[in-house]
Amino acid sequence: MLHIFGYLKRSWKSVVLIFMLLIFQASCDLTLPQFTSNLVDIGIQQNGIAHAAPAEMRDTTMEDLSLFLTDEEQALVSSCYEQSGDRWVRTTDDEKTLEQLDEAMSMPMVMLDTIQSSDQIDRDALYARLESGEITREHLLGAESQMESQLSGMGGSTITQKAILFTQKEYEALGYDLHEMQMNYLLTTGGKMLALSLGMVAAAILVGLIASRTAAELAMHLRESLFTRVVSFGNEEMTKFSTASLITRSTNDIQQVQMVIVMLLRIVLYAPILGVGGIFRVMRTETSMAWIIAVAVGAVMCLVAVLMGVALPRFKKMQTLIDNLNLVAREILTGLPVIRAFSREKHEEERFDGANIALTRTQLFTNRVMTFMMPCMMLIMNVVTVAIVWFGAHGVDLGNMQVGDMMAFITYTMQIIMSFLMISMISIMLPRAGVAADRINEVLTTEPRIRDKAKVEDDKLTDCRGEVVFDDVSFRYPDADADVLEHISFTAKPGQTTAIIGSTGAGKSSLLNLIPRFFDVSYGRITIDGIDIRNLSLHKLHEVLGYVPQKGVLFSGDIESNLKFGGADISDAQMEQAAEIAQATEFIESKPDRYQTPIAQGGTNVSGGQKQRLSIARAIAKNPKIYLFDDSFSALDYKTDAALRRALSERVHDATTIIVAQRISTILHAEQIIVLDEGKVAGIGTHEELMKTCATYQEIARSQLSEKELGGMNA
Repeated sequence: MLHIFGYLKRSWKSVVLIFMLLIFQASCDLTLPQFTSNLVDIGIQQNGIAHAAPAEMRDTTMEDLSLFLTDEEQALVSSCYEQSGDRWVRTTDDEKTLEQLDEAMSMPMVMLDTIQSSDQIDRDALYARLESGEITREHLLGAESQMESQLSGMGGSTITQKAILFTQKEYEALGYDLHEMQMNYLLTTGGKMLALSLGMVAAAILVGLIASRTAAELAMHLRESLFTRVVSFGNEEMTKFSTASLITRSTNDIQQVQMVIVMLLRIVLYAPILGVGGIFRVMRTETSMAWIIAVAVGAVMCLVAVLMGVALPRFKKMQTLIDNLNLVAREILTGLPVIRAFSREKHEEERFDGANIALTRTQLFTNRVMTFMMPCMMLIMNVVTVAIVWFGAHGVDLGNMQVGDMMAFITYTMQIIMSFLMISMISIMLPRAGVAADRINEVLTTEPRIRDKAKVEDDKLTDCRGEVVFDDVSFRYPDADADVLEHISFTAKPGQTTAIIGSTGAGKSSLLNLIPRFFDVSYGRITIDGIDIRNLSLHKLHEVLGYVPQKGVLFSGDIESNLKFGGADISDAQMEQAAEIAQATEFIESKPDRYQTPIAQGGTNVSGGQKQRLSIARAIAKNPKIYLFDDSFSALDYKTDAALRRALSERVHDATTIIVAQRISTILHAEQIIVLDEGKVAGIGTHEELMKTCATYQEIARSQLSEKELGGMNA
C-alpha cells in the first residue's frame, strides 16, 4: 500500500489542490443541513423571524419589557437599541450579540405576553400598583424567575417559541407584512442553499477532473517506467517474471492502481473531512442522541470487518489467477497451428476453461460477498433513521428539540455513516490494488544482472575492426547445476567467416548469445578488438553487431520500417541493396505496394523463408562490423541459401561473420569451423581439415551428405 502513496509524491501539487477543493465541498455539504433546519424551524414555524429580539418595537413595548429586565439586561438592550420617534430600532446584526439579546429578552417577552393575554391584569392598573409601591420590580422579576422554571421543565425551546410569537405580534402592530417576511427569508435561504449546491457541484467536478488526470498521468508514468525497465531485462529476468505476467503487470495491475488512486483522491480524502466535520456539527446541535451515531458506526465497522475477513484472501489470489489465464490464452493463441495439427482443440479448450472458471469463481465469490455490503448498510441507515425519528419525536413533544434540528441531525448522521461506508468500501478494494502495486514495484526494483558499468570504455572502440576473441569462456544458465559451455577459446577475424556447428543441445546458440550479452560469461572473457565486452556500454556493443535470430522476428508496420529498423540514417539505397543481398527483392517487387507492403504483428502474413530473408536484410542494412547469424538460413532452399551466402561474402568482405548452422552445406566455405560437442570444442579448422581430424564433424557430415558428395569433397 505504501507504494501507491509513494506514486503520489510526484503529483503533490495536484493532491494539495484536491484537498483544498474537498474541504470547500465538505463545508458546503455540512452547511446545507443547517439551512434545511432553518427553513423548517425559522422559515415555516417562525414565519421567517430568526431572532426573538425584534428589529423594531414600539416605545410602549420597550417600556413594558424594561419592567422584567435586570440591570445587566437593561444595559445590554440599551446598547443595542436607539429611539427613533415612537419606536426603538435595533442597531446591531452581530450574530453573537443577537444571541445574547435573545437570551435576555425572551423571558421578559413571555411574561409581558402572558400579562397582555390575561383578562384579569390591566396594564394601567399594573403601573398604578408599581407607583403606589404595592408591588415592586423585585416582585415582577421573582414572578418571571418562577415562570421560567416552570417553562424550562417543558423544554428549552418552549420559551424561545413563545418569545417569537410575541415578536410576531409586535411586527403586526407595527404594520409589517409577515407573509412577505416569511417569503423573503425562504427565498434568501433557498438561494444560499442553491449557491452552496452549485459550489459543491463545481468542486466535485474539478476534483474528479484533477483526480482522473493525476491518476492517468501516474499510470502513464508507471507504464513508461515499467516498459523501460522490462526492455532493459535480460533473458534471466524475462524467465523469472514470464511474458504473460509482465503483460498483466503492465496493463491490469496498473489499471487497478490508477482506479484506486482516483478513489483515494476523490473518496478517501473526502470521507474523513466529511466524517469529522459531521461529528463536530452534531456535537453543536442541541440533542442528546449522539449515542445513536456511536452504535451505527460500530455496526458499520463490524460489518466491514466481517466482509473484509471473508473477501480479502480472494482479492489477493485474483491477480495470480489473471496471470494464469493470460499465460494459458497466450500459449494457445501462439501455438494454434500445432494444436490444430494434433487435434488438441478440445484439450486446450478444457485447459482454458479451467483457468477461466477458477478466475470466474473467485470473482463471483468476492462479488457475492460485496453484494451484502449495500443492503446491510441501507438496513443500518434506515434503522438509524427510525431511531432518530423515534427518540427525536419524544424530544419535540417535550419541547427539548425542534423539528428542523431533528432533520439536521438525521442528515449529519447519514453523512457520518456514509463517510465510514466510503472508507470501508475503499479499504476492501485497497488490498487488491496493494497487491498490484507490489507486483509493479517488484519489476521496477529488479535490477537487470546485465547492465552497463559505471565507467565504460566506448572511446576505445571508435574505429572498430570487429575481431572477436573467446578467451577460455565457460557459461552456465542461472540456477543451473552444470556448465553449458566449458573452456571455449577461438578468434573470429575480420573478413573471415567463423561457423559453429554441432549436434542439438551442444550449446551453439548459447555461445552466440554471449556476444551481444544476452547472457554474461560465467568464467573467462569475450573481447572485441581486445576490449572486454563487459567494459562496453550495451548500446555501443549492439551498435557494432548485426544480429539475426534463429526465429525471424518482424514488427507490425511495413517492409520498409522493418528493413530500416537498425537506424533512421539508413537510406533507401542501402535498404534496397540489403534486400537484394538477402535475396528478398524478388518477392518484395512482386507485391503491389513493394516496400510499403504492410507487415502484420509477428510477420504472420509472410512465409517463414520470407520472414528469414527480411530479418537478414535488416541486419545487412545496418552495415555492422560483426554479423551474428543464429541458424538464420534454415528456412531457405539450397539455391537461395547459396546465392545469399555468395552475395553476402562479397558485401561483407571486411566484416566478421559468425554463423551458427545445422547444415554443413551452409558452412562448407567458412575459413574457420568450430565443432561443439556437449559444450566443449571438439575441433577447429576448415571443412577439409575437420574431415580428417574431427570424428564429431565426420559423423555430422555423414548424416547429411551422400557418399558421392563426401567422396567429391575428399577428392
